[in-house]
Amino acid sequence: MTSISSVLFDYGMVLSAPPDPAAWQRMREITGLDEKALHHGYWQFRHAYDRHDLNGLAYWEQVAASAGTVFTREQVTKLMEADVDLWTRLNAPMVDWARRLQRAGIRTGILSNIGDAMTDGLLKKFEWLSDFHHCTWSYRLQLAKPEEAIYRAAAEGMGTAPEQILFIDDKIENIEAAQNTGMQAIQYRDHDSFVREMEQRGLAALLNPVGAASK
Repeated sequence: MTSISSVLFDYGMVLSAPPDPAAWQRMREITGLDEKALHHGYWQFRHAYDRHDLNGLAYWEQVAASAGTVFTREQVTKLMEADVDLWTRLNAPMVDWARRLQRAGIRTGILSNIGDAMTDGLLKKFEWLSDFHHCTWSYRLQLAKPEEAIYRAAAEGMGTAPEQILFIDDKIENIEAAQNTGMQAIQYRDHDSFVREMEQRGLAALLNPVGAASK
Protein backbone atom coordinates (compact mmCIF):
# COMPACT_ATOMS: atom_id res chain seq x y z
CA MET A 1 0.00 0.00 0.00
CA THR A 2 1.29 3.45 -0.94
CA SER A 3 2.05 5.67 2.06
CA ILE A 4 -0.47 8.37 2.98
CA SER A 5 0.69 11.99 2.88
CA SER A 6 -2.73 13.72 2.89
CA VAL A 7 -6.09 13.01 4.46
CA LEU A 8 -9.24 14.23 2.71
CA PHE A 9 -12.46 14.45 4.74
CA ASP A 10 -16.09 14.62 3.76
CA TYR A 11 -17.88 17.20 5.91
CA GLY A 12 -21.41 15.90 6.51
CA MET A 13 -21.57 12.79 8.72
CA VAL A 14 -17.77 12.64 8.98
CA LEU A 15 -16.61 15.95 10.46
CA SER A 16 -20.19 16.72 11.42
CA ALA A 17 -22.48 14.58 13.54
CA PRO A 18 -25.97 13.55 12.37
CA PRO A 19 -28.41 16.41 11.73
CA ASP A 20 -29.65 18.36 14.74
CA PRO A 21 -33.32 17.43 15.45
CA ALA A 22 -33.96 20.87 16.97
CA ALA A 23 -32.87 22.61 13.77
CA TRP A 24 -35.03 20.27 11.69
CA GLN A 25 -38.03 21.07 13.90
CA ARG A 26 -37.36 24.79 13.35
CA MET A 27 -37.46 24.16 9.61
CA ARG A 28 -40.82 22.42 9.94
CA GLU A 29 -42.17 25.33 11.94
CA ILE A 30 -40.84 27.91 9.45
CA THR A 31 -42.26 26.06 6.44
CA GLY A 32 -45.46 24.78 8.02
CA LEU A 33 -44.83 21.47 6.24
CA ASP A 34 -45.32 18.05 7.75
CA GLU A 35 -42.42 15.63 8.12
CA LYS A 36 -43.04 13.77 4.86
CA ALA A 37 -43.38 16.88 2.68
CA LEU A 38 -40.33 18.64 4.11
CA HIS A 39 -38.17 15.52 3.94
CA HIS A 40 -39.18 14.89 0.33
CA GLY A 41 -38.53 18.45 -0.82
CA TYR A 42 -35.34 18.87 1.17
CA TRP A 43 -33.64 15.86 -0.41
CA GLN A 44 -35.24 15.90 -3.86
CA PHE A 45 -33.34 19.01 -4.90
CA ARG A 46 -30.27 18.67 -2.71
CA HIS A 47 -27.92 17.32 -5.36
CA ALA A 48 -28.85 20.17 -7.71
CA TYR A 49 -28.13 22.62 -4.88
CA ASP A 50 -24.79 20.96 -4.15
CA ARG A 51 -23.82 21.20 -7.85
CA HIS A 52 -24.95 24.83 -8.02
CA ASP A 53 -27.57 23.97 -10.60
CA LEU A 54 -29.66 25.80 -7.98
CA ASN A 55 -28.39 28.50 -5.64
CA GLY A 56 -29.71 28.76 -2.09
CA LEU A 57 -32.69 30.92 -2.98
CA ALA A 58 -33.70 28.79 -5.97
CA TYR A 59 -33.29 25.61 -3.92
CA TRP A 60 -35.79 26.72 -1.31
CA GLU A 61 -38.16 27.94 -4.03
CA GLN A 62 -38.11 24.41 -5.44
CA VAL A 63 -38.68 22.87 -2.01
CA ALA A 64 -41.72 25.11 -1.59
CA ALA A 65 -43.06 24.36 -5.07
CA SER A 66 -42.76 20.61 -4.48
CA ALA A 67 -45.17 21.04 -1.57
CA GLY A 68 -47.52 23.31 -3.51
CA THR A 69 -46.65 26.45 -1.60
CA VAL A 70 -44.45 29.56 -1.73
CA PHE A 71 -41.95 30.77 0.89
CA THR A 72 -41.45 34.46 1.57
CA ARG A 73 -37.96 35.93 1.44
CA GLU A 74 -38.03 36.12 5.26
CA GLN A 75 -38.86 32.42 5.47
CA VAL A 76 -36.04 31.56 3.07
CA THR A 77 -33.55 33.57 5.12
CA LYS A 78 -34.60 31.74 8.28
CA LEU A 79 -34.51 28.38 6.47
CA MET A 80 -30.96 28.99 5.27
CA GLU A 81 -29.89 29.76 8.85
CA ALA A 82 -31.65 26.67 10.20
CA ASP A 83 -30.14 24.54 7.44
CA VAL A 84 -26.64 25.57 8.52
CA ASP A 85 -27.51 24.81 12.14
CA LEU A 86 -28.78 21.39 11.05
CA TRP A 87 -25.21 20.41 10.16
CA THR A 88 -23.18 22.17 12.84
CA ARG A 89 -23.17 19.46 15.49
CA LEU A 90 -19.62 18.19 15.28
CA ASN A 91 -18.19 14.68 15.29
CA ALA A 92 -15.64 15.54 17.95
CA PRO A 93 -13.28 12.54 17.49
CA MET A 94 -12.84 13.27 13.78
CA VAL A 95 -12.46 17.03 14.18
CA ASP A 96 -9.87 16.40 16.91
CA TRP A 97 -8.02 13.93 14.68
CA ALA A 98 -7.95 16.42 11.81
CA ARG A 99 -6.41 19.01 14.11
CA ARG A 100 -3.78 16.55 15.33
CA LEU A 101 -2.89 15.70 11.74
CA GLN A 102 -2.48 19.41 11.01
CA ARG A 103 -0.23 19.93 14.03
CA ALA A 104 1.89 17.02 12.82
CA GLY A 105 2.34 18.68 9.44
CA ILE A 106 0.16 16.25 7.49
CA ARG A 107 -1.94 17.89 4.81
CA THR A 108 -5.68 17.80 5.38
CA GLY A 109 -8.51 18.74 3.08
CA ILE A 110 -12.28 18.69 2.78
CA LEU A 111 -14.27 17.42 -0.19
CA SER A 112 -17.92 18.16 0.42
CA ASN A 113 -21.11 18.21 -1.60
CA ILE A 114 -22.48 21.52 -0.41
CA GLY A 115 -24.40 24.54 -1.66
CA ASP A 116 -23.41 28.20 -1.65
CA ALA A 117 -25.46 29.39 1.32
CA MET A 118 -24.46 26.35 3.37
CA THR A 119 -20.77 26.94 2.71
CA ASP A 120 -21.00 30.61 3.63
CA GLY A 121 -22.81 29.73 6.85
CA LEU A 122 -20.32 27.07 7.92
CA LEU A 123 -17.30 29.27 7.17
CA LYS A 124 -18.79 32.02 9.35
CA LYS A 125 -19.46 29.61 12.22
CA PHE A 126 -16.24 27.60 12.21
CA GLU A 127 -12.92 29.41 11.99
CA TRP A 128 -11.11 26.05 12.19
CA LEU A 129 -12.21 25.22 8.64
CA SER A 130 -9.54 27.64 7.43
CA ASP A 131 -6.88 25.36 8.96
CA PHE A 132 -7.39 22.75 6.23
CA HIS A 133 -4.83 22.91 3.46
CA HIS A 134 -7.52 22.91 0.78
CA CYS A 135 -11.32 22.72 0.76
CA THR A 136 -13.20 21.54 -2.31
CA TRP A 137 -16.76 22.82 -2.04
CA SER A 138 -18.84 21.21 -4.79
CA TYR A 139 -20.91 24.25 -5.77
CA ARG A 140 -17.79 26.24 -6.68
CA LEU A 141 -16.90 23.68 -9.36
CA GLN A 142 -20.46 22.84 -10.44
CA LEU A 143 -19.54 19.23 -9.81
CA ALA A 144 -20.54 16.85 -7.04
CA LYS A 145 -19.53 13.47 -5.71
CA PRO A 146 -19.55 10.82 -7.06
CA GLU A 147 -18.47 12.56 -10.30
CA GLU A 148 -14.84 11.57 -10.66
CA ALA A 149 -13.74 15.00 -11.90
CA ILE A 150 -14.32 16.48 -8.44
CA TYR A 151 -11.89 13.99 -6.87
CA ARG A 152 -9.23 14.91 -9.40
CA ALA A 153 -9.83 18.59 -8.62
CA ALA A 154 -9.49 17.89 -4.89
CA ALA A 155 -6.19 16.03 -5.41
CA GLU A 156 -4.87 18.91 -7.50
CA GLY A 157 -5.91 21.39 -4.83
CA MET A 158 -4.18 19.31 -2.18
CA GLY A 159 -1.04 19.14 -4.29
CA THR A 160 -0.95 15.40 -3.67
CA ALA A 161 -0.99 12.38 -5.98
CA PRO A 162 -4.35 10.57 -5.60
CA GLU A 163 -2.72 7.33 -4.45
CA GLN A 164 -1.18 9.18 -1.49
CA ILE A 165 -4.55 10.53 -0.33
CA LEU A 166 -6.77 8.81 2.22
CA PHE A 167 -10.39 9.87 1.60
CA ILE A 168 -13.10 9.39 4.23
CA ASP A 169 -16.81 9.59 3.41
CA ASP A 170 -20.00 8.07 4.79
CA LYS A 171 -21.48 7.03 1.40
CA ILE A 172 -20.26 3.94 -0.41
CA GLU A 173 -20.81 5.41 -3.89
CA ASN A 174 -18.46 8.26 -2.99
CA ILE A 175 -15.88 5.84 -1.65
CA GLU A 176 -16.00 3.77 -4.84
CA ALA A 177 -15.59 6.86 -7.02
CA ALA A 178 -12.56 7.94 -4.95
CA GLN A 179 -11.01 4.51 -5.41
CA ASN A 180 -11.65 4.73 -9.15
CA THR A 181 -9.53 7.88 -9.26
CA GLY A 182 -6.67 6.15 -7.41
CA MET A 183 -7.32 7.35 -3.85
CA GLN A 184 -7.27 5.10 -0.82
CA ALA A 185 -10.66 5.39 0.87
CA ILE A 186 -12.57 4.31 3.96
CA GLN A 187 -16.32 4.46 4.47
CA TYR A 188 -17.13 6.13 7.80
CA ARG A 189 -19.96 4.44 9.68
CA ASP A 190 -19.02 5.09 13.29
CA HIS A 191 -15.78 5.96 15.02
CA ASP A 192 -15.00 2.57 16.55
CA SER A 193 -15.32 0.76 13.22
CA PHE A 194 -13.27 3.50 11.53
CA VAL A 195 -10.43 3.01 14.02
CA ARG A 196 -10.57 -0.76 13.53
CA GLU A 197 -10.34 -0.42 9.76
CA MET A 198 -7.42 1.99 10.03
CA GLU A 199 -5.63 -0.58 12.21
CA GLN A 200 -6.47 -3.44 9.83
CA ARG A 201 -5.02 -1.47 6.92
CA GLY A 202 -1.77 -0.82 8.77
CA LEU A 203 -2.57 2.87 9.26
CA ALA A 204 -2.69 2.90 13.06
CA ALA A 205 0.31 5.24 13.27
CA LEU A 206 -1.66 7.85 11.35
CA LEU A 207 -4.25 7.90 14.14
CA ASN A 208 -1.59 9.25 16.52
CA PRO A 209 0.74 11.24 14.26
CA VAL A 210 4.16 12.24 15.47
CA GLY A 211 4.33 15.90 16.46
CA ALA A 212 0.64 16.16 17.25
CA ALA A 213 0.88 16.96 20.96
CA SER A 214 -2.16 18.80 22.32
CA LYS A 215 -1.99 22.58 22.43
